[in-house]
Amino acid sequence: MDAHALILDAIDRGAFRPGDRLVEIELAERFGMSRTPIREALQRLETQGVLRRDGRSLIVATLNHDQMAELYAVRTELEALAARLAAKHAAAEEARVLAQMVDEDVAFLDDARALSRANRRFHRQIHLASHNRYLVQQLDMVHRSMALMATTSLAAPGRGEVALAEHHAIVAAIAAGDGDRAADALRSHLSSAFETRLREEARAF
Repeated sequence: MDAHALILDAIDRGAFRPGDRLVEIELAERFGMSRTPIREALQRLETQGVLRRDGRSLIVATLNHDQMAELYAVRTELEALAARLAAKHAAAEEARVLAQMVDEDVAFLDDARALSRANRRFHRQIHLASHNRYLVQQLDMVHRSMALMATTSLAAPGRGEVALAEHHAIVAAIAAGDGDRAADALRSHLSSAFETRLREEARAF
């Protein structure tokens, strides 16, 4: 991976969190490369809105309320399309893998960060099951932006159990080849996640 991809991957994995300061020389040492590609990557990430200026420093950006709402609007429609296409194109093996992932993710209910990573893997598997490379590319960009949210909705009390039940409903619809039901289940799932975020945001005000 190049410097740009390495930094994005670190943000996605939670190694760098919203508000963290990224220092060119520290990144060069971390990734074992010269400062020039790091500098170019940081400039590119700033242009893309992943990083923002804080005085002379670059920090990982945080999404504001409006940006979060906009992101969920786009994500919901794209993911609903992915679920619909997965119901049409996914192999039986892909549906079984999705079901297995949901069953295994129960083990992470007491660890919000681990459950969040498992959640990303699950959604990524649905994207791949759509068998539409252009949709997958767009969803990769959306999920990169999701990493700029300071918290995960899965940390809210009881949200993990509900989310996994919603995942089961999505998988059942995909396995049944019911595109409409799969899309509706995915929309309902993300609506519930967004509502949870809004409640947590209101409580923190």
